[in-house]
Amino acid sequence: MKIALAQIAPVFLDRAATSAKIAQAIDEAGRGGASFVVFGETLLPGYPNWIARTDGARFNAQDQKELHAHYLDQAVDIAAGQLDVVCRAAAEHGVAVCLGIAEREAYSVFASRVMIDARGTILSVHRKLRPTYEERMSWSPGDGAGLVVHGIEEFTVGALNCWENWMPLARASLYAQGEDLHCMLWPGAHRNTVDLTPVVAKESRSFVVSVSGLLRESDVPSDFPYRSRFVPEAGELLNDGGSCLAAPDGSWIIEPIVGKEAVVVAEIDIARVREERQNFDPSGHYARPDVLELRVRRERQAGAKFDDGPA
Repeated sequence: MKIALAQIAPVFLDRAATSAKIAQAIDEAGRGGASFVVFGETLLPGYPNWIARTDGARFNAQDQKELHAHYLDQAVDIAAGQLDVVCRAAAEHGVAVCLGIAEREAYSVFASRVMIDARGTILSVHRKLRPTYEERMSWSPGDGAGLVVHGIEEFTVGALNCWENWMPLARASLYAQGEDLHCMLWPGAHRNTVDLTPVVAKESRSFVVSVSGLLRESDVPSDFPYRSRFVPEAGELLNDGGSCLAAPDGSWIIEPIVGKEAVVVAEIDIARVREERQNFDPSGHYARPDVLELRVRRERQAGAKFDDGPA
């Protein structure tokens, strides 16, 4: 199978323009022969970089309220059809898509991973289990409903958002479902992808693809609220990328790509997984379910559950 790594920058907090850019990358991946393309964490419509740069932890601060309101306005309401442009592009080019979005539900935002098949159908939405550090000022914690895998051609594909990939049990929940292609979605930092990608490839004996976003000063619109505080330096690089692909033995197929946009296609062969599983299969012949057990609560969480009884 041919897989594409789409390291692109959003048109920051512009859902429509970023959706169009994602559709263009899907087209490029399809023309390159890819059956599957992966994008970075919350690429649509962008990662909340401003929190760390505008002293975002100040309680009841008016600027943070305005910035959050802007984020809510541009975040993705799936039920309202705000992924239709991406789904149509997937169907038009026959390319399955793994995409990171800032998902809106009412007045909350989740860092979500969306899997879309080559017919343009949304297969699943996984909400990040635990936002990291300043992300907790913007994103709500997710749940286990999206800890699922999907068949894409001969591969069994799963995906996690950013530092979820450091969570051993989250990874193990995907391994136990037969995952052999693991996708890591990142906002954009070479320091993250270069360390963890080959480690997880060796641990899982799977192909592991890390895909990051990119964010340059020029990607932030001139009318973005409090822009001068958010990106004070002309030409500044806020997120530097680092997208890469490792083989099941941890060796590089695509070394980390830093500082530029790129859609890169590589061919992966399921036979390499079979070879490396000969001596280690983390949820198969090397597992000890009689000694070690993992239980996963795989349901969507809600603030209230209503039982109205019989009609």
